[in-house]
Amino acid sequence: MSFPSMWAELLPVGRSSASGGYRRFAWTDADADCRAWFEDQARARGLAHEVDRNGNQWAWLGDPAEGDAVVTGSHLDSVPDGGAFDGPLGVVSAFAALDELRGRDARFTRPLGIVNFGDEEGARFGLACVGSRLTAGQLTREQAHRLTDGDGVTLPRAMEAAGYDPDAIGPDPERLARIGAFVELHVEQGRALDLSGDRVGIASAIWPHGRWRFDFRGEANHAGTTRLADRRDPMLSYAETVLAARREAELAGAVATFGKIAVEPNGVNAIPSLVRGWLDSRAEDQSRLDTVVGGIEKAARSYADAHGIDLDVVRESFTPVVEFDHALRDELARILGTDTGLTVPVLGTGAGHDAGILSGSIPTAMLFVRNPTGVSHSPAESASEDDCVAGVLALADVLEGLACR
Repeated sequence: MSFPSMWAELLPVGRSSASGGYRRFAWTDADADCRAWFEDQARARGLAHEVDRNGNQWAWLGDPAEGDAVVTGSHLDSVPDGGAFDGPLGVVSAFAALDELRGRDARFTRPLGIVNFGDEEGARFGLACVGSRLTAGQLTREQAHRLTDGDGVTLPRAMEAAGYDPDAIGPDPERLARIGAFVELHVEQGRALDLSGDRVGIASAIWPHGRWRFDFRGEANHAGTTRLADRRDPMLSYAETVLAARREAELAGAVATFGKIAVEPNGVNAIPSLVRGWLDSRAEDQSRLDTVVGGIEKAARSYADAHGIDLDVVRESFTPVVEFDHALRDELARILGTDTGLTVPVLGTGAGHDAGILSGSIPTAMLFVRNPTGVSHSPAESASEDDCVAGVLALADVLEGLACR
């Protein structure tokens, strides 16, 4: 099956008719449909399909028990009203690259795996890369069992409803020990390739990044009868903190975003008692990130004190800088540059990925495909068919160089 036909088949799954974006959240019907699509693609190619203890899907050519396997893939879930390419491009390209290699009559000397990692975006339970974190031992079963969605549904309940065993989740070192290299193809979440005029790039590193929850607690009261001077309105402190985040990020050459908010009691005519905002911040290095987040928290506490507001700040997740395996990265550059004559720039990224999570356990690398708008996590996310095909061919070249020696 060609890349365009596979892409067209997957495109309608989980798409919102209202926004045009995707709502493929973990352990929902849309997620189940994506999983069924993955299994169908594996079976159609004669690949062995399996689901591991953490709900990640694998398709194997050859026996992974032989070890030193080469694995590629990404994820199929989405952020709320996300774009079509973030995650699925890597999975579809993986199957298309295998088809390309079979068309070349490539002879594999190492097992080849294609993976769909579960719950990469963290849209439902608030923690990114749950499937790969569990596999790599960066998230314990107990921690995962405490994850809850916005409707109060726990991760165990959601997994059980989808037909999976939540008590089986946990580290999977035996599986990781069988993998010699993991290469993830992903649409670029920025415009570096568009600006350079290149279709494909190689990742150098993932910026350190994290998520912090800011809880501003004030006093609920009547919006129409309470004097301004008598109010303890946490929304004011929150709003000032959002502006402070922009200032601190600009000063440090970093990024900081309050993209999610919860308000109680959430009434039009009620002064809030609680405003809870989630900060996402990323920077090129740890020092800059510490400066940005420290500056935001200092400003938030100052604003809260001025308005008589109580403030709690909780770091919910954090990923340090990830330097992709230098030897594997250089090998990708050699394969794509020396062997094919392509100009393939090496660039950093502020976005987290499963490849970043796995980098502490196995050699990992990433390929990026040009995104002309630079927009991601939005229906405006895009990549031309020609660039997608160029990504498939680049991935096929890499897999041939790694697994078909």
